[in-house]
Amino acid sequence: MDGDNEFWTSHVEACRRDGGAASVYARRHGLTLASLYYWRRKLTPAAEASEGGRVAAKFVALRVVAAATAAADGPCTLVLGSGLRLEMAALPSPAWLLALDQANAHAHARAGAR
Repeated sequence: MDGDNEFWTSHVEACRRDGGAASVYARRHGLTLASLYYWRRKLTPAAEASEGGRVAAKFVALRVVAAATAAADGPCTLVLGSGLRLEMAALPSPAWLLALDQANAHAHARAGAR
């Protein structure tokens, strides 16, 4: 089992350093993507998944101050840099978008501080 840990630890770290898509890394090295993801989860220390004994938040709370008014009719899709995709019936207000951006930046800053 220690051989497996060493083998997968080196691949998980190399994949992170590579910075590209995990699927491309797995294909290039003859690994299954499912195995790479499994070992990445297994080898990730619990300290990275929690903060002060609390499980890290998966969602960012937003407070809506005023009702959003649509600037345009029709559906709107917003894709954040993290890959999060939001599909909305209409374009939200600039204030709502600003609050989302600030909450997202705050969440990334907290995640980077770990």
